[in-house]
Amino acid sequence: MLIGLPGQGFVAVICRRRQIVPVGWARFGGRGTILSLGPAEACSEMRWPSALGHVVGRFVSLFHSVSTVPRSGTEGLDGSTMNPDELLRIVDVIHRDKSIDKEVIFQSIEAALVSVARKRFGEDENITISIDRRDGTITGYRGDELLDPAQLAARIGAQAAKQVIIQKIREAERDALFDEYSDQINQLVSGTVQKVEARAVIVALPGVEAILPRSEQIPGESYQPGGRVRAVVAEVSKQGIRLRVVLSRTRISFVARLFEQEIPEVAEGVIEIKSIAREPGYRAKVGVSSADSRVDCVGACVGVRGNRIRNIVEELAGERIDIVRWDDDLLVLIPNALQPAKVEEVILCQMMGRAIVLVPEDQLSLAIGKWGHNVRLASKLVGWDIEIMTRPELDEQLEQALMGFASLEGVSEELADRLVSEGFLSYEDLSVIEPEDLMEMSGLTIEQVNHIIEQAEAKAEEAAQVAAEERRRQRQREREAAAAAAEGETSPTPPLDFADSSPPESPDAAVTQNEEEGGEREDIATSESNPGSPESGAGGPTSATTVKDMPDQT
Repeated sequence: MLIGLPGQGFVAVICRRRQIVPVGWARFGGRGTILSLGPAEACSEMRWPSALGHVVGRFVSLFHSVSTVPRSGTEGLDGSTMNPDELLRIVDVIHRDKSIDKEVIFQSIEAALVSVARKRFGEDENITISIDRRDGTITGYRGDELLDPAQLAARIGAQAAKQVIIQKIREAERDALFDEYSDQINQLVSGTVQKVEARAVIVALPGVEAILPRSEQIPGESYQPGGRVRAVVAEVSKQGIRLRVVLSRTRISFVARLFEQEIPEVAEGVIEIKSIAREPGYRAKVGVSSADSRVDCVGACVGVRGNRIRNIVEELAGERIDIVRWDDDLLVLIPNALQPAKVEEVILCQMMGRAIVLVPEDQLSLAIGKWGHNVRLASKLVGWDIEIMTRPELDEQLEQALMGFASLEGVSEELADRLVSEGFLSYEDLSVIEPEDLMEMSGLTIEQVNHIIEQAEAKAEEAAQVAAEERRRQRQREREAAAAAAEGETSPTPPLDFADSSPPESPDAAVTQNEEEGGEREDIATSESNPGSPESGAGGPTSATTVKDMPDQT
């Protein structure tokens, strides 16, 4: 489609994607009649690549002809007859096309014209230029002197004015988009993949190109140009005249928005999402509660035959989602969060912010989960450190803690029992206690309390070194066993030499030899095991393995 304005103006073709392709210059008559046509290279104005450049270029030509003149029109420098109403129409075009407030456009044009005029008249000159918002006339003053329209047209360069006006309008467009997308932070948006790069995916959103960094992508996902992608707005910032929008598919707000979109009860507020814990690409736990007793919060989220939750799982690239029934009582909530494992008992240690969960031996691995996902996500969901153990393990730790704490100088048996009852099960736990809390529990002075904490810190460091050495030895034994197994598989079996072979030993001798070797191995295992026990030199309880200390192997 050809476009142009009356007079000598810009001719272009509007493509499907609203891009303007320069064609040439023409003189238009009434009703769009082309009087003459020239090549595109005839003027530098033809190099504007967008509709904004065309509109602003047209405005600058208006600037040379529109000022304090009668409403009937005037003849511009290019010989065309203009009307101030056309300036208002061009401002309206920019307003509708770029979603920029008209007042911002007027102020940007005025500021641009003043800036260019000062470069011509002098930076120290008091120059004011105003545009009438009602009739579109331009009035300029140099101090108290009214500037003549011809003087303005002669003094202010068209190309410089266009550059400044373009910059001002682009800044106004950026500010409008910044306000729009700032209000959408943590909200769900949908866009089209424009380009896939090594470190990010470029996504086209309305009015802006956003980036989806690799760190914000779900592990294992792949994207193709032209495909649709949904994400939440994570960050919006200004970079010069451009806007930087960062998307995310790994944040918990993305899961929350998907629940609101797929489950009407969540969007309506009947079901409330209390907490979300997530490890993107692997597993997520969502705690929900219902404001209506007649609505089952878990069943409504799962849907008939799991159709609702299935749509969310597919959007999350197969990420497993556990729906947890929320309860304000931690003794009920923690077993719910650890499902499908069965819990025997939950012991809350208020001072430590820790929950000790006792499970049967056959439920231990299920409660911890693959790579520790289950217990780690449950801990994040409820906001407490969760330690999974069996009852024999707990009894052993309690006994070691009592003996170890009682061996510290200044700690009585009564204080050791009090510490254990509050959930302090290792020297490491005792080393991080607040001195004020220990003073309140024991009635000791600040010097005595600090001395106890210093002893605990030294013992904790010693126990950590012993544990690290034991882990090193264990890895060494595993490597040696693997090397021996590999050598046994690759080496050929040597032939039997019956001539030099000794007669077989009697069964009694073989049994005696095995017993002796077994006794030696038992002694070695006894001396190397339990490095944190008093017999191994640590002289106290070993450091308990908590959720936060577990390595994340994901």
